[in-house]
Amino acid sequence: MANLQYKVGEMSAQRRATVVSTSAAALLTFVKLFVGIMSGSVAVLASAIDSILDMAVSIFNFFAIKKAEEHPNEMFPYGKGKVQAIAGVIEGTIITLSGVFIIYEAVRKVLHEEPTKYLGISLGVMLFSILVTFFLVRYLLAVAEKTDNIVIKADALHYQTDLLSNGAVVAALLVVWLTGWDWVDALFGLGIGLYIIYSAYEIIEEGIMILLDRSLPSEIVAKIGEIIGNHPKVNGYHWLKTRTDGSRNYVEFHLVLTPEMTLEEAHHIAEELECKIAALEPNKGWVITPHFDPYDDEHINEIFYDGQVQHACRAVSGQNG
Repeated sequence: MANLQYKVGEMSAQRRATVVSTSAAALLTFVKLFVGIMSGSVAVLASAIDSILDMAVSIFNFFAIKKAEEHPNEMFPYGKGKVQAIAGVIEGTIITLSGVFIIYEAVRKVLHEEPTKYLGISLGVMLFSILVTFFLVRYLLAVAEKTDNIVIKADALHYQTDLLSNGAVVAALLVVWLTGWDWVDALFGLGIGLYIIYSAYEIIEEGIMILLDRSLPSEIVAKIGEIIGNHPKVNGYHWLKTRTDGSRNYVEFHLVLTPEMTLEEAHHIAEELECKIAALEPNKGWVITPHFDPYDDEHINEIFYDGQVQHACRAVSGQNG
């Protein structure tokens, strides 16, 4: 599997990315939390809370990816790849809760009319945060493109929203500095909170779709169908099913072949198809399971799927008889 090609004991690119993001989040948390408490800025404090959650999520992601990379065993014959989808849902939920907390802090500041102090230091901290986050996002996007890992993609998306929210904090602090309108800080904090909640939706949705075994993208499924259907020795195919766990793609299908064909010939055809299908996404692991049929028996597969076992077995006996 291309995305898991590393030596035993060596850290994978995905896990290394979570270590880098955890370290960056820890640095930003310390700096922003200190300045946020000192200055009383809701926007800076909101950004600090977000960094704390970033750090916690990145640590969680490290262990989630480590668990997902474990090889299949008797208890988990398909592996534990869906742990990453669970991590994505949890991460999205935590991001949503952080957005709710930021909104609460913004409303509280407006109601209590709390002033914002140490604007110069706050601006410096936020500009430093933007610089660190910018390089972190570029690194995470590169790893996500290479591995197509849902957890790293979620991390990259989250830090991209951090870039925007940090920019909004800088804008708020500048306005407060120039005008003295402290309510602007709370207003920007409210906007950041709403945006964070909005950005979390995509992460949660992606994780849930993987847990529900959504098929691979329609264009990939169409290409798989073309690869199978265009093979000169394949008379037809049916019962094509696809899914992904975030790291590996799973494909199964039934091939209609000439009844007189030997098992060795059928196996050779299947291997040719597997190589072409896996080449569609070479950075992903693939589990491809073909089934050989001398005729199209899709209706029997559907009967089995519906749980009508006796009916299906009678149908099989009739065709074989």
